[in-house]
Amino acid sequence: MALTEPIRDPKQVKAFLAYYRNRGQLRNQVLVTIALHTALRISDILRLRTSDVYDFANKCVRKSITLTEKKTGKSKTIALHKTIIEALESYFPQAKQNQPLIINVSTGKAISRVHAYRIINEAANAVGVVHKVGCHSLRKTFGYHSWISGISPVVLMEIYNHSSYAVTKRYLGVSQDDKNAVYQALHF
Repeated sequence: MALTEPIRDPKQVKAFLAYYRNRGQLRNQVLVTIALHTALRISDILRLRTSDVYDFANKCVRKSITLTEKKTGKSKTIALHKTIIEALESYFPQAKQNQPLIINVSTGKAISRVHAYRIINEAANAVGVVHKVGCHSLRKTFGYHSWISGISPVVLMEIYNHSSYAVTKRYLGVSQDDKNAVYQALHF
């Protein structure tokens, strides 16, 4: 299996986020928005239920979600970025209580990992991403852009629930261009 890479170009990330929104495909927009803004594995996103992100009694999107990661068994709470909240607010007039959040309307179950992969690849191809992209690319994109904006790799290691910094370092996808930018940035 070939390794996937993060989407490094901020313009491509913005275009990627807008791809399904511009097409009115709200479920797909919610999928990619959550994936890019939470660093959750696709298996954890596909396990989310509408009640995990929406308070039906008060008719509002929750400000955070708490879940147990499938792979690690660890519990985590994630504050929802305003972009996720906006996507969910658009999505919820058509969503019902206690159903999978990313639902296959014909089966009533969550979409498959393969379907999620196709959704992600369609958007990546449409916005001109030329390298290998998969579901994990969005998790890596979160880390890469967080790191570029100054977030400590130690904090990212905690967010990812990685057991070592070496694993997190691979996720960040530091390229030769990133290293060259550091060499060129010195002003003395």
